[in-house]
Amino acid sequence: MTDTGNANKARNREIARNEEVKQVTGSARVSIWAIAMAVIVGGILFTLGWLGLR
Repeated sequence: MTDTGNANKARNREIARNEEVKQVTGSARVSIWAIAMAVIVGGILFTLGWLGLR
């Protein structure tokens, strides 16, 4: 019984580590997309402003 309990605890710890890695990866992916969209929108606004002042 103790061996099974320890095995379950070890398995649960491994699952928790894997979930943490997935969450960090997902957060990084969202951040990269947000930065990319901000750069694109900023570039468009800059271009429109520059063309408007010419």
